[in-house]
Amino acid sequence: MNPIALEIGPLTIRWYALFTMIGIAVGVSLAMVLAKKFNIKREDLIDGITYGIPVGIVGARVYYVVFEWERYMHNPIDALKMYEGGGAIHGSIIAAGLFTIWFANKKKMPTLRVVDTVAVGFIIAQAIGRWGNFVNQEAHGPATTLEFLQNLHLPQFVIDGMNINGVYYHPTFLYESVWNLIGFAIIMLFIYKFNSKPGSPALLYLIWYSIGRYMIEALRTDSLMIGPFKMAQLISIFFIAFSAIIWILKNKYLIKESRLIEE
Repeated sequence: MNPIALEIGPLTIRWYALFTMIGIAVGVSLAMVLAKKFNIKREDLIDGITYGIPVGIVGARVYYVVFEWERYMHNPIDALKMYEGGGAIHGSIIAAGLFTIWFANKKKMPTLRVVDTVAVGFIIAQAIGRWGNFVNQEAHGPATTLEFLQNLHLPQFVIDGMNINGVYYHPTFLYESVWNLIGFAIIMLFIYKFNSKPGSPALLYLIWYSIGRYMIEALRTDSLMIGPFKMAQLISIFFIAFSAIIWILKNKYLIKESRLIEE
């Protein structure tokens, strides 16, 4: 499978970069829509996104390099060669999340609603961006059979793409992409149908994505490791526990506050 989407003279655009850019564009567009619903100033959100995207990209790279340090320790300059690949979405989530909270507070924006907006953009961008892994024939699971893939009723081009050097592999990129699309639909329903409280969509994103990532990571063959453990699974457990605790505390506070008002 050719990883190059377009060549114009010395300029080479890879499918991975293209899917990443499309994902970011769709995520930003949705953020603009939600900004109006959440009464967020469009200009402030655009400023935040302008700085937040590079922060997220750098965060993904730093996270990856830290856990692959043995690969870079003898030639640290290679850590700067992002064009050679190597990034982790959890690094991006952490970096972009912390930046979003800081920026929203600095600009006196409704912080929780800004975080909700970014979360929605993230999950749809992840769903689209995973197709870059498909073209690169990476981030797949263990070997499987043609019959298994056919029984999933996958499009033929996906089945063909999972044939790597004569061996068929689990399309974990697809599992995660579909999981994220379902999560995106649930979160949007949560926002528009159930009029969710500030911060709840972001917490739902962390919980939903982390549950899926934990399960799918068990199949991945290229995981970042810390000792015998897969780092993505450890971070997923942390995100689930953290988000659940914050959700419970937040709801308890709201219930207590409503009772005080009634009294």
